[in-house]
Amino acid sequence: MNTNEAVASSLRNLGSHKLRSGLTMLGMIFGVGAVIAMLSIGEGAERQALGMIERLGLRNVLVRDIAIKQDDLREVRTKSLGVSERDAAAIVEAIAGVEAVLPRMSIDPYKVLSASGKAEAKVYGVVQAHLEASSLRLSEGRFLDWLDERSHAQVCVLGDGVRQDLFGFGTALGEHVKVDDVWFEVIGVLAAQGTGGDSFQGVALATPSEEIYIPVTTARRKFRHDVLAAPLDEILVRLAPETSPARVARQVKELLSRLHAGERDYELVVPEALLEQSRKTQRLFNLVMGCIAGISLLVGGIGIMNIMLATVLERTREIGVRRAVGARQKDIRFQFVVEAFTISLLGGAMGVVMGVAIAGLVGAWAGWPTVVTLGAVVLSTGVAVSVGLASGIYPAMRAAALDPIDALRYE
Repeated sequence: MNTNEAVASSLRNLGSHKLRSGLTMLGMIFGVGAVIAMLSIGEGAERQALGMIERLGLRNVLVRDIAIKQDDLREVRTKSLGVSERDAAAIVEAIAGVEAVLPRMSIDPYKVLSASGKAEAKVYGVVQAHLEASSLRLSEGRFLDWLDERSHAQVCVLGDGVRQDLFGFGTALGEHVKVDDVWFEVIGVLAAQGTGGDSFQGVALATPSEEIYIPVTTARRKFRHDVLAAPLDEILVRLAPETSPARVARQVKELLSRLHAGERDYELVVPEALLEQSRKTQRLFNLVMGCIAGISLLVGGIGIMNIMLATVLERTREIGVRRAVGARQKDIRFQFVVEAFTISLLGGAMGVVMGVAIAGLVGAWAGWPTVVTLGAVVLSTGVAVSVGLASGIYPAMRAAALDPIDALRYE
């Protein structure tokens, strides 16, 4: 019997017992579907994590101001200025491997408006290197430069969301925006970026779409600053290539502990450590889900073995006839292995459809990104077919070992 004949015979036998064949394949369908759904959700989560980490920067260490209760703030300020330019200067001077230190000053505006609209936005005073260090991209115009900083220029760069709120679909470049009582000329607009959430591993993430950037020197000169508030809300420490973020973070922590007299009015954010923690969590998730999917495939394999043993029993007389007319043991063995292979392959194919559907539903319902990869499909169907073949070998050997005379007498 050649392969085509064996496959055709398998399909006929499966078709003659549709309900039984369908129930047999359920284990494979659920197992393969679970594997694909799990891997696609995991892949989507990893890509989302990478996108979020890019917003923080793998080569960065962030020093951030933290909120302190108003009742405690005055006492804290007797010992520490909060995150300040003094911290930035000390980091540059004392810590090796630092490529740049970029201060950021936060302004909480009570109004942001243009001639044609208004917007809710965060306003930050930043330096020219902020664009590259924060992995931002421009869609129009330019970013701030050293001349803007030096001349305290009243210019700004808008996030794409703010731009739409203030100007709709009209042009923004060259137009003017009023922040509180100060007018700024728009010199650039940021490209749209997927936010992927407002926090990651408990760390707040920026939302560039809803932000406005002005020169940090202009922010200091043109806006009032609460005397009890920290001068800066963030210092971005950009590291040179091959510099260990973990080492720099330890050194920064020790340095700031002395400068702030032991007051914890700041926090350190190490994106590389956050990414590693995310990957550990993802590996644990994959392991648990993999075990669940593996159990489903094992149950599916046991189902195939049971149905193949029952099939051998039902077709004992047929096997005897085939042996009597010249079929060899290997022909009988091959026929039943092909039948087990066909069941597992069909179950795997249906499981692929089910897994893709589950991944799509999860993405639509939970707003969670899912990515179905070719590797996930190949892995799940490969395992399913392997389990099916392994489950079909024993029944096939048992069928081939039947004595032809006893088989012909079987009723």
